[in-house]
Amino acid sequence: MLTELIIIFVVLFIGSFIQGASGFGFGLFAMSFLPFLFSVKDSTLLVMALALVTCLTIFLKVYSHINIRRLAVLLGAAVAGRIGAYFVLHNFGEMDELKKVLGFVLIGMVFFILFQNNPDTEKRREHPALPISMGVLGGFIGGVFVVGGPFFVFYFLMVCKDKYEYTANIQAVFLVTGLTTLLMHGVSGDIHANLLLYFVIGVLSVITGSRLGMKWFKHLSQHHIKRFAGLIVTLAALNLIFFA
Repeated sequence: MLTELIIIFVVLFIGSFIQGASGFGFGLFAMSFLPFLFSVKDSTLLVMALALVTCLTIFLKVYSHINIRRLAVLLGAAVAGRIGAYFVLHNFGEMDELKKVLGFVLIGMVFFILFQNNPDTEKRREHPALPISMGVLGGFIGGVFVVGGPFFVFYFLMVCKDKYEYTANIQAVFLVTGLTTLLMHGVSGDIHANLLLYFVIGVLSVITGSRLGMKWFKHLSQHHIKRFAGLIVTLAALNLIFFA
């Protein structure tokens, strides 16, 4: 029991540090390890609840940089994706084969994040199909596996003028969609007493990790954040493909 708690604490700390430093990554990192200890459903709900603590810690430091015009369309689409994801997670908590498929999808996202051509982004960023598609995909996959962040990262890295606007917008999406998902599962009775216990244990871990990550964030350029995000996604994807 003690060993399990230590493992959980370390995994959550590292994941929240990554979130603080790059704007996302907590769910990706935590969901690469916690399903070995819990079911997919329990892992998702625990990570999502703790992700809200991480997001709120970061959001309170950067909320003044939110760009509502860039945020609104994607956020609405992401909430719609979360509603669809609720029915999948509620009824099918174990989806090992889909996790392998997801791993390949995430690796594909790395290429979009790292090798996006700048000359064309001005045209694509204004087309509503892009935030809608990224929002629905990120919302749905995030609602099932808590790893929808790359879809939001792809869009906000492309349209935000600096790293502070980027991280403020992405934390706002995580907060709203996370609350939506937990509310639906809470009403359905999917959140049990053991999850609440692990949540209490994890709060200290994620607050400490995210604050330390934010200190590192101040010294990173937008380019380095993009490369760092790509590395985290790749590691999580390979773990899903080979070990899920």
